[in-house]
Parts: sequence; C-alpha cells; structure tokens
Amino acid sequence: MLDGRKVTVLGAGVSGLAVARALALRGAEVTILEQAPEIREIGAGIQISPNGAAVIAGLGLGDAFNVTSQRTEAVELIDGETGGQVLRLDLLRYRPQQQFRFVHRSDLIDVLAEGARAAGVAIRLLQKVEQVHLGAHPPRLVTAQGGEFEADLLIGADGLHSKVCEALNGAVAPFFTHHVAWRATLPAEPDIDPVAQVYMGPGRHLVTYPLRGGRLRNIVAVEKRTKWAEESWSLTDDPLALRIAFENFVPEVRGWLDRVERPNLWGLFRHPVAARWHGEGAAILGDAAHPTLPFLAQGANMALEDAWVLARELGAKPTDAAFTAYQSARAKRSRRIVDAANANARNYHLSGLRRDLAHLGLRTFGRFAPDRVIGRFDWLYGHDVTAE
Repeated sequence: MLDGRKVTVLGAGVSGLAVARALALRGAEVTILEQAPEIREIGAGIQISPNGAAVIAGLGLGDAFNVTSQRTEAVELIDGETGGQVLRLDLLRYRPQQQFRFVHRSDLIDVLAEGARAAGVAIRLLQKVEQVHLGAHPPRLVTAQGGEFEADLLIGADGLHSKVCEALNGAVAPFFTHHVAWRATLPAEPDIDPVAQVYMGPGRHLVTYPLRGGRLRNIVAVEKRTKWAEESWSLTDDPLALRIAFENFVPEVRGWLDRVERPNLWGLFRHPVAARWHGEGAAILGDAAHPTLPFLAQGANMALEDAWVLARELGAKPTDAAFTAYQSARAKRSRRIVDAANANARNYHLSGLRRDLAHLGLRTFGRFAPDRVIGRFDWLYGHDVTAE
C-alpha cells in the first residue's frame, strides 16, 4: 500500500536512514529532512547485535556492513581496580551462528545513507524543523527559516528531542540519572583483540573495544556523580576530569586515558517510553519513541528493528491500522530493553559486599554454566523481526 506514497522522514540518523530505505524498497517516494549541513555522526563506536544485524541484512546491506565492521569474538567483565577477570563470554563458541559486530558510527551511517540513496531516497540537508502541528489536516512542518509545508505521511526519526514526539505527546521533561559518560577513540595498540571489555568499579565503569579492523580503540567511560551535565553529544571535557574519575583503575586503563586529549562528555538522562507513537498521519521510532541508556548497547539495534516493522506494516495495511500494529508489535519489547539497560547500570557500579558477592556469582556461572549466562539475553539477541 505504499506504491507512490509520499513519505517525509525527519532525521538522517540510523533510524531515519533505515526506515527511508525500507519504505522506498516497498514503493514509497521518500524524502529525508536533515538539519545538519552534511550527513555525519558525532560519536565513535557502537555495537550491533544479531537482532540489529538481521535488519541490515534484510535491507540488502549486509555485505557492505560486514566490510566496514568487525566481528565480536567475546565479552569480558573485568574488575577495574585489580584487573581480575570476572567473566568471559565466548560468543564464537556459544553463539557461532549469531553476528555480534563492532562498527564506527559514521561507517554505519555511510552504509545506510548509500543504501537509502540507491533506493531512490532524496536527502535534503540544512532543513531544521522547529515545529510540527498535527490535527484534522496533513502533518504541518515549520522550518527554522519560517517556511511551512504539509507532509502526506510523516515519520519522526528526530531523536531524543523529537518535535514529532512532542506533537504527539506534549513536552515531557527527562530526569538526570546522575551518570555522565565520556567517549573517545585512540589509535590502537598492535594486535588488539576483537573483544568487548567492561572494566567495573564502584560507581563507574569503562567499556573498550576495537574499531575499523583494529586500527582504533573505542572508549566509553561512565561515572555516577551528583554534578549535572548537559544532554548533548557535542560537548567536550577536560581530559583531566576523566583521568581523575578512573585514577584507581588498573594501569592499562589509566594508560589509555592518559592518551585521550578531547573526550566528548554528555549527561545521561532517563526519558519515558512515549505513550503515543502515532497519530494524525505521523509516527515516531528509535530514540524519538523509546530513548534508552547506553548500558546494553541497544539504541541503534532498537532503531533498526523499529524501521523494519514500521515499513513492513505500512506496506501491508492502511495507515491507521499499520501504525496501530507497529506500536503494538514494538512497545512491550522496547520497554523491556529499556528496563534491562537501567538494571545493567546498577550492576556495573556495585560496591562493597554486594559487589564481592555479585562477582563471585558471575565467576561461578562463567566457570560452570557460561551458556546459561549468555542465554539470559536470548530473548533480546535471538529476536529477528525480519522473520516475523
């Protein structure tokens, strides 16, 4: 039911580019409006798990994605203060058929943008939308330049501060989680293993893994604190603050942080999952619908799943029925993922006796039943929306 249907997508991030290609492949005439002067991504590495990789393959972009990404062989949880290994999950051994991969965010964006253009999607840059009006009329968009126009069908892939979400649900104030995160990339040491390592300590943790075939080391460091920080990917911080936060960690961690010169910093805020994902000719997806904290590495994967399901439903049903089916299919799962990410934040930052007991339990399970540990998230990683 999309043949020739005109669709306007706000935002050229992961969710916007993926849904644009998915819709165009089903016959829609898609235009993306992006406020930036060029398609680029601030940030560094992301992890694509099998549920996200399935969508990339379903979009016909699997080969291009595999060239620019790297397979994850294992995940290691490490005591950041002693260097002792708490748990190692060998993904190649216990989940050999599943694709866990590391990719630089900008490389994934390039793959999706090229795929969107190849499918006939028009991408218009420097198109900042200030207001979205919904009602008994087609969706109306007001740009920063004062222009106003209507969209036949509007898809809001416009992120945490989505104008489409606000039009559907009203303004909702997020709250500060008292966590901040730094991001950085460094030239990697020779022979860096394709392993995601999580160094854990009281009130803080650091995640690191290779990018671009091992040429770069990606670092994400999180600290629990009372001092507020802005929710923005574009802020930079004094590297000394980062080094002080992890001064009690093992020498290899301190050595990496000594080489960081301009870390990006952002405050982590908890946003509610949107009550309404659609209405009056518009729908939202990705961070616009269900922002999640980065403690389960599922933001991009959830966006990819949303894109596939939304396009599938619009291609098979009238608009209102498609929107209803889309939210019904996605809302419960999204809330479960958001809750699991929140729980991970607590688990990484334990201290005292609770930390000792938790680490002992993980070591025991890792030694005697590693498959059970991995299996705790089969509901997440084993889900394939392209097979539904």
